[in-house]
Amino acid sequence: MAKKDINWGELGFGYIQTDYRYVSNWKDGAWDDGALTTDASVVLNECAGVLQYAQTVFEGLKAYTTEDGRIVTFRPDLNAERLEQSAKRLEIPAFPQERFIDAVKQVVKANADYVPPFGSGATLYLRPYMFGSNPVIGVKPATEYQFRIFCTPVGPYFKGGAKPLTIKVSDYDRAAPCGTGNIKAGLNYAMSLHAIVTAHDEGYAENMYLDSKTRTNVEETGGANFLFITKDGKVVTPKSDTILPSITRRSLIYVAQHYLGLEAEERVVPFEEVKDMAECGLCGTAAVISPVGKIVDHGKEICLPSGMNEMGPITKKLYDTLTGIQMGRIEAPEGWIYEIG
Repeated sequence: MAKKDINWGELGFGYIQTDYRYVSNWKDGAWDDGALTTDASVVLNECAGVLQYAQTVFEGLKAYTTEDGRIVTFRPDLNAERLEQSAKRLEIPAFPQERFIDAVKQVVKANADYVPPFGSGATLYLRPYMFGSNPVIGVKPATEYQFRIFCTPVGPYFKGGAKPLTIKVSDYDRAAPCGTGNIKAGLNYAMSLHAIVTAHDEGYAENMYLDSKTRTNVEETGGANFLFITKDGKVVTPKSDTILPSITRRSLIYVAQHYLGLEAEERVVPFEEVKDMAECGLCGTAAVISPVGKIVDHGKEICLPSGMNEMGPITKKLYDTLTGIQMGRIEAPEGWIYEIG
């Protein structure tokens, strides 16, 4: 199948409508068979549960063209598991994990001509999501739901690619408390929109959120987890019950330990320690790893020794190894790569 006529190297992280998406509906206690459709529209009643009480959850993952020309996805089983956990938190019926993976494969295969070629720096981003679809006026769960997946080719999440970012310590909390920390609901992201718009208006790429209880420990940014490198070469990521359990972060910890032979740990990271770190990065599906060169705390600058010109050396090794696994240049651990048939 011929690729679409797209300037892959110039793509930003935006939406381009592709040909097919997957839709399945829950009604009368069961999910229907689901199918691909060319219709990108979602038609809802004005009183739909998702519109009244934000009963919705979503995921994000990518498909890649490997060096040898295969199209693959990266650890979609973990996205399926996380979506199920999120759905449970919002009283949404779980979409079966094996069907989730099958739907991902169907969408990628049907839109194969939108999967960017190897070496372009672009990928195919997939957005699975679920929402309450029937009218609900009382504060209660919906009784009908829709599960959908669409995809869009994207470039780097942050402008400037691997150029280190300048971020700020936010005056706002990350989002409303969500209990288990494994929810990825639209509401949580909506709660952070004002903070990210404010940060962008002030010239910063992102916010660093501190814990809402004591405001002394590092949590996450609006769309990614933090990853730090200590001056003695240890990989450290913040531990908290209120941040998103990132699949990318989990994978990077494994890569650090098993591919690079580095010591790595997930622990509480006091903000006071940040000034003593050697490197810092933002990690997630969209960002992969984006280096941070400067953190501004209410006018006080913390400049990481890795600088503002390029990724720090250990962050670069982590990035190169993880993307090498995703793109087929490096052998992957068993079960990490799902090939699209």
